[in-house]
Amino acid sequence: MGSVHQTSCVLCAQNCGLEVTVAENRIVKVTGDKTNVRSEGYICRKGLNVAFHQHQAERLQYPLKRVGDRFERISWDQALGEIADRLKEIIDRYGPRSFAYMGGGGQGCHFEAAFGLRLLRGLGSQYHYSALAQEFSGMFWVHGRMFGRQYFHGGPDVENTDLLLVLGWNGLQSHQIPQAPRHLQRIAKDPDKLLIVVDPRRSETARIADRHLPIRPGTDALLLRAMIAIILQNGWENKTYIESHTSGFEQVQELFLEFDPQAAVRTCQLDYDQVREISRLFATRRSALRYDLGLFMNRHSAAASYLAAILQAVCGRICVPGGLIFPGHLMPTGSHSDERKPKTWRTAATNFFPVAGTFPPNALPEEILSDHPERIRAVFVSASNPLRSYADTTAYEEAFKRLDLLVTSELALTETAALAHYVLPARSGYESWDGTFFALTYPGIFFQMRRPIIEPEGEPLEAGEIFLRLADRMGMIPPIPDSLYQAAEKSRPAFGAALMEYAQKEPAALKVMPFILGKTLGKALGSVHLAALWGLLQTVPPAFQENAARAGFTPGFGLGEELFQQILDHPEGLWIGRVDPERNFEHLQTGDGRIDLFIPELIDPVKNIESGREEVALRLDPTFPLILMAGRHTSMNANTLMRNPAWNKDKRACTLAMHPADAEKLKLADGRKVRVTTEAGSVEVELEVTDTARPVHVVIPHGFGLVYDGNVYGVNVNRLTKNTNRDFLGTPMHRYVPCRVEAV
Repeated sequence: MGSVHQTSCVLCAQNCGLEVTVAENRIVKVTGDKTNVRSEGYICRKGLNVAFHQHQAERLQYPLKRVGDRFERISWDQALGEIADRLKEIIDRYGPRSFAYMGGGGQGCHFEAAFGLRLLRGLGSQYHYSALAQEFSGMFWVHGRMFGRQYFHGGPDVENTDLLLVLGWNGLQSHQIPQAPRHLQRIAKDPDKLLIVVDPRRSETARIADRHLPIRPGTDALLLRAMIAIILQNGWENKTYIESHTSGFEQVQELFLEFDPQAAVRTCQLDYDQVREISRLFATRRSALRYDLGLFMNRHSAAASYLAAILQAVCGRICVPGGLIFPGHLMPTGSHSDERKPKTWRTAATNFFPVAGTFPPNALPEEILSDHPERIRAVFVSASNPLRSYADTTAYEEAFKRLDLLVTSELALTETAALAHYVLPARSGYESWDGTFFALTYPGIFFQMRRPIIEPEGEPLEAGEIFLRLADRMGMIPPIPDSLYQAAEKSRPAFGAALMEYAQKEPAALKVMPFILGKTLGKALGSVHLAALWGLLQTVPPAFQENAARAGFTPGFGLGEELFQQILDHPEGLWIGRVDPERNFEHLQTGDGRIDLFIPELIDPVKNIESGREEVALRLDPTFPLILMAGRHTSMNANTLMRNPAWNKDKRACTLAMHPADAEKLKLADGRKVRVTTEAGSVEVELEVTDTARPVHVVIPHGFGLVYDGNVYGVNVNRLTKNTNRDFLGTPMHRYVPCRVEAV
C-alpha cells in the first residue's frame, strides 16, 4: 500500500500541495492535497508527474572530480578540501571579484540560498547571479523606484477584480499565481466580469477570454503608452487618487498629452476603437493588470514595466481591492539593491548593476571571457543549469570551459555539470527539509516546509549543508563551544538562550549565523535547513509580528518558537499571518509614502516609443523575415527539472509553431523537420502548423534539448538567443528574436 505524505510540488513557483504515496522508497502515486489552504487540491500534470523528477537514471550519488575528459568518484572530504584550497588560492591571487555564485534554490528549494549567499559574502564577493535577473529585472527595478523597494512584488487581486487585463501571460499553462487556471476560468465565465488578453498568439488563455487583442510582436510598450494617452486625453484618470497617493504626475503627464494614440495603435496592428473602449473600461471598472514574460523579455522591457505601473496608478488601481495589491511575506524574494549607492558593485566588463540583489546571467559569459584583471575565474553553480536555462548556450560553453574552477551542486549530471571540475550531489526537495518564499498570497500569508519523504541513495547532502561544510573547510566559522551543541540537544528554548550568550561573546558569529545554526541546532534537528528556518523565525520584524497576530499567533518573545512548532505540526502548510487589506498603502517605502511616478532614467526611452520610430525599428531584415518567441510555457515543459522525457511520451512536446499562411508561403508541411536560424545559431526542429500562431511569428518552448541517457530530446532554444540582445538591465529579448525558417 505504501505511506501517504503531504508535501508540495517543486516544478514551478506555485508549489501546489501534493499528497504523495511512497512505496519501497519510490513515489508511486500523486494527487492534489485538498487540505493545502493555498492550492486547495489544485494540481497540474507537472505535479502529477513529479516522480519523473525524483526518480531518474542520472541522479548523482557521490562527489565527482574531473580527471581529463572523464569523472572519478571521490570522497566528500577530498572534494571539499580541494575545492576550498583552489577557491582560496584564486581569491588570494585575484581578489573577491573573481568569484561568483549562481543559484538561490530554483523553483522549490530556497533554503540553500541562506548558506550560498553567506559563503559568497564571507569571501568578499557580491556577484550573485540568478534567474530573477534573467526575467524580472525591469519590473523589480521599476518597483524599487516607484514603491521604494525592489522586492515589492505586487500582483492582481484576482478574487475581487471585475476586469483582468492580461499582457504576455498565458496563465492557463504557465500559472504564476495560485490556482491560475481556476481563477481565469471563473472570471471568463462570470457575465459581470471581463477577461481581456493581449497576446500575438491565440493562446489557451486568449481562447477563453472575452476579448483578445492579437498585438504585433514587440509593440507592448507602444500599446501601453497609447492606452495611458487615451485615458488622460479623455479625462478618465482617477484625479482624486493621483492627488492623494502619487507624486511626480506633472512631470510624466507630458509623455501622453501630445502623443498620437491612433498612430500607435495602427503600428500595433490593432483596432483603435477596441483599444479605446478597453482603455475606458480599465479606467472606470474595478480593474487589475497581470503581465509576465511576454512583456518582461520583450523590446523595451523596463520601459514597458514602467508604463504598466503608470497605467495602474493613473487609474487608481494600486493598493486597492480588485487592483494591484502587495501581499505579505515571511521572507521577501530578493533584496533591495540600489545601484546609486557607492558600495554597490557593477560587473567589471559589462558595467551591469544588481537588481533585487542579483546580477543578470546574460552578462556572465562576457565577465568570464573578458581580459579585465578582475574577471570572474571561479563559479559555484547550485540548483541551476545555465547551459539550458540562459541565453546563448554557445557563449556559456566557451566561458565555462575557460574557468579556473567550476563547481556544481546538483541532482543530476546536467549539461552544466558535465563541464564542471567538481560535481557535488545534492538531495532533492523530497529528500530534505526545504521550502520556498514564493507564496505571494493575499491577505493571508502562507508557508509550508516540506519534509523528507524519500531516503536518499548514496551520499547526497542537503544543498545548504554543502555550503556549510565548504565554509568550515575555508575557516569561515568561528570556534563554537561544546555548551552550544549540548544546549541544542537539550531543547530549543535552552539553545536560544545559549545562542544569545554565545553571540554576545563572539560578535563574528552574527555574520555567519546560518553556519552556526546549521552546525549546532542543525545537528540536533537532523537538517541544516530546518535550523535556518528556526533562526529566521526568531528574528521576524515588528510588521510581521502584527500580521502573525491577525492569524491568531501571540506576538512577542515566544512568537518564533510558536510559529516553528506550528509549521512542524502542519506538513500541508498553514496561514502564518494576515495583512490588513485596509492598510495596503503602508507597504510603500518611498520617502513621502506615495507612488513616485517620475523615473528620470526612463523619460527619454518612453519618449522614443512612438509610432514613427517603432515602424522603423520593427522593419524586418530580409535575412531574418520572421520573429521567434524563444520560450513558451506549456503543460509539457518544466524548465530543466524533468530530465527523463518519458513523462511526455507520445506528446508533441517540442515543436516550432507556425501559422498556416507562413507555412504555405515557405512550402512547409506540418510534421516536417525545419531549420531555424538566428544571429546566435541554428537548430533543427519538427514543424507544427497551427492557427493559434500569428503570421510572421513562430514559437519554440523552453526547457528542452536535454541530454538524457545519451540522447537529446527536443531542441535547446537558447542556441538561438544571443546574450547581448538585452536591455540596460541585462534582460534578454527572448520574446523578439529575428529568425528564418527553412526546410531541412
